[in-house]
Amino acid sequence: MSKVVVIDHPLIQHKLSLIRDENTGTKDFRQLLDEIAMLMAYEVTRDFPLKDVKVTTPIETADCKMVANKQVAIVPILRAGLGMVDGFTRIIPNAKIGHIGLYRDPETLEPVEYYCKLPVDVQERDLLVVDPMLATGGSASAAITFLKKRGCNKTIKLVNLVGCPEGIERIQKDHPDVDIYVAAVDRCLNDHGYIVPGLGDAGDRIFGTK
Repeated sequence: MSKVVVIDHPLIQHKLSLIRDENTGTKDFRQLLDEIAMLMAYEVTRDFPLKDVKVTTPIETADCKMVANKQVAIVPILRAGLGMVDGFTRIIPNAKIGHIGLYRDPETLEPVEYYCKLPVDVQERDLLVVDPMLATGGSASAAITFLKKRGCNKTIKLVNLVGCPEGIERIQKDHPDVDIYVAAVDRCLNDHGYIVPGLGDAGDRIFGTK
């Protein structure tokens, strides 16, 4: 079973409270999401391997540590996932970025991929799949499935701002090898598939489309 990591750093929790507020406008919402993503990136990368290096300081040679050639790709689920990319790339500037877009077929209710563009060496990289909301888990599960079908079988982590028990259960059932990182686990889904108490439609609030 995959693990669920709730990142409860005080700064993240403070900013999460601000981003939930219905009075937070598009500009501030976008900035807060970017800042939270950057802070979450710190915890998500905690298990990166290190190598020993020698560094010459102005005083003498020091025994130091550096990240050991970790190859990472950040894959936002369109469209809301785009709001988390810049925060992650400020912490992992050498990461490559892929994109995956999904919509739900109105008749079958199954996720359909409408866009996928990945780095050419994606099979050699650990993937961070990012999306602000983990609601039903359907889109996230489908995105991970599509990535695996393309040979992405190294470490995959799912990073969400807010999740709920239903979405977490879906990912753990479909992808027990994918760890989940969230800033909060909310109570449940309502009849319209929104997380309660949640923060509304993240895509609409990021792009000002509502």
